Amino acid sequence: MTDPAAALQPIATLDELRELVDLDRVVWCDVRWYLDGRDARAAYDGGHLPGAVFVDMDTVLAAPPTPEQGRHPLPSPATFAAELGALGIADDDLVVAYDDNGGLQAGRMVWMLRAIGRRAVVLDGGIQSWPGELTTDVPERAAVERTSVDWPAELLVDIDEVAARSEAGDTVILDARAAARYRGEMEPVDPKAGHIPGAKVRPVTDNVVDGAFKSAEQLRADFGALGVDENTPVIAYCGSGVTACHNILAIERAGLGTARLFPGSWSQWSNDDARPVATGDD
Repeated sequence: MTDPAAALQPIATLDELRELVDLDRVVWCDVRWYLDGRDARAAYDGGHLPGAVFVDMDTVLAAPPTPEQGRHPLPSPATFAAELGALGIADDDLVVAYDDNGGLQAGRMVWMLRAIGRRAVVLDGGIQSWPGELTTDVPERAAVERTSVDWPAELLVDIDEVAARSEAGDTVILDARAAARYRGEMEPVDPKAGHIPGAKVRPVTDNVVDGAFKSAEQLRADFGALGVDENTPVIAYCGSGVTACHNILAIERAGLGTARLFPGSWSQWSNDDARPVATGDD
């Protein structure tokens, strides 16, 4: 029998989910996280979707930060599997991840799961789209054993390949940060301000309108204006490899193929004094 969830795109509204899956069988994942230091766990404890588990960005979806690897390196496959298993998320569960920020953080979890062949969807519109009451009840999910799956090399680029592609100019390199950070006018967290030479700015906030993703047609036009088409190699980066996933999912939604992630992103690049830094509009 065909799995109706197989028809799901990486981004779906509640109505789209209801048409294809039994929402009672979905694992809801609260992936709120705040760059400004607000307590995401406190936000979850203050009210979340019924049945949702809290997924901590810094411990479940990332390895510990280092200057050499960036602020949110990908966790080891074994650690990722163990952390999700401890939350009671099985290999074959359909994960619907949400946040309160247009999917900017939930997209990281969804990209990670889809990259290893698991079913995962961003809830379009986030927690704000939920029509019912929120709850403070924390669900009790029994821990499960998950399969450890290696990160697929074809979906990732390391810092040396980014440098090579930057120099060659044969790849569209998209910077997901705010334009002011890209231009080097301000830098709140990393040691240097600016961007990877040759990169183009595509703030992830441009992927959404009123907290929900733009249509595929709108996104296709937006990315087309940046030189992205079905045959264009694309590398996505941001501050630490989190919101870059949002651009990757938006490109997929637009039908423009699969971009690759630079996990270390600007937090790794800017900590390496050997790497050139560009400022202003490239």
